Amino acid sequence: MIIAFIQRAIIQGIPLLFGSTGEIITEKSGNLNLGIPGIMYVGGISGVIGAFLYEQSANGNINPFLAVIIPLLSSLVGSLVMGLIYCYLTVTLKANQNVTGLALTTFGVGFGNFFGGSLIKLIGSELPSIALTQTSNCFKATLPFASKLGWFGDLFLSYSFLAYLAIIIALVTAYFFKHTRKGLHLRAVGENPATADAAGISVTNYKYIATSIGSMIAGLGGLYYVMDYACGVWSNDGFGDRGWLAIALVIFAVWKPDLSIIGSFLFGGLFIIHNYIPNLKFEQQEFIKMLPYVVTIVVLIIISLRKKKETQPPTALGLSYFREER
Repeated sequence: MIIAFIQRAIIQGIPLLFGSTGEIITEKSGNLNLGIPGIMYVGGISGVIGAFLYEQSANGNINPFLAVIIPLLSSLVGSLVMGLIYCYLTVTLKANQNVTGLALTTFGVGFGNFFGGSLIKLIGSELPSIALTQTSNCFKATLPFASKLGWFGDLFLSYSFLAYLAIIIALVTAYFFKHTRKGLHLRAVGENPATADAAGISVTNYKYIATSIGSMIAGLGGLYYVMDYACGVWSNDGFGDRGWLAIALVIFAVWKPDLSIIGSFLFGGLFIIHNYIPNLKFEQQEFIKMLPYVVTIVVLIIISLRKKKETQPPTALGLSYFREER
């Protein structure tokens, strides 16, 4: 039962890891993107649209490579467009970042529900959902020898490629911030864009690139949720509050992608632990579901009291940069 719980916690945490890593990259550039829930939603529905069109055209003769690459690219393109919209409004037009992010979340959920509902009506499904089982099976493929290695295989080798990709992206991002010149430039833009601009660093380019890449990574979280966690089944409003949990995880991980790996698995475990505690009443289950947010608030209080630079958000986070005021 312990192994099963840890497995489910990891699977539950992978979408949060994608979302938090993407948001950390975005926030390191000084952009506070509260549109991550909407971007994850668009990433999920874009992958579903790509998978649906491919399955319809293949007539059952699915190529595993195409079944993976088409939804993957569709998800990346959809979430990239969302990121570019955010950048255009906040970086180019200097719109308020909080309002823009919330608007993107509302738009993303509406976009996903509209096209999700359209696909459901298109196939004439009696249930309010659409199942892409063949595509999901390709995404959920695991190492063939994992089941032969006992608890070790179950615990470490029984996940899909997207789960390992999420961990790799987080580790590479952490290395990028700490050990590369471009990473240093990006952090400089988020800390003091005027100084970075004076040093010859293009603030606009870094903000656009970081936010776009961060949005694409977050969009993969939506794709993973649909194709792996939900077994290829799309249901409108099925994501719950995972996008907001991903944003909370950024604070919990104190803007460090490597710490977000541990945090995502912890949040995933807290999110489902009520299923493993017998005889819980409904109110008790809802209280336990609050724990990730409670933990985030506690961490926020602690880092605010300690006032250490390495645990603080980027200084210019959420602030528009006006070059003429430099």
